[in-house]
Amino acid sequence: MKKNKIIYWTSTGLLALAMMASGPMYIMSPQMIAAFHHLGFPDYFRIELGTAKILAGIVLILPMIPNKVKEWAYAGLSICFISAPIAHYSVGDPINVVVTPLLFLGLLVVSYIYKDKINA
Repeated sequence: MKKNKIIYWTSTGLLALAMMASGPMYIMSPQMIAAFHHLGFPDYFRIELGTAKILAGIVLILPMIPNKVKEWAYAGLSICFISAPIAHYSVGDPINVVVTPLLFLGLLVVSYIYKDKINA
């Protein structure tokens, strides 16, 4: 049981940290603004996605949040991490840019699997 909790909290903590760090960058960073324009997305989507990532990171890391709410955060992040490589591939970005979101998807899957293991 202790191993499962360590894996869950490590994967969830890394994921939450990444989301809470990238969210503000989506909103304020000139490089991220340029990246979203490069992908053809409007500014409102960048702000919406940045805000959603911050909220998802908070939801995943706080233990008092109900599991139903966490499920929505996992679902939303899954959609992000599946859509991002498609968008990057579609505009011809380098393979490292295409693959990076898939690594976060893997981390999300590990977090989700171990959430269910420790809640069983």
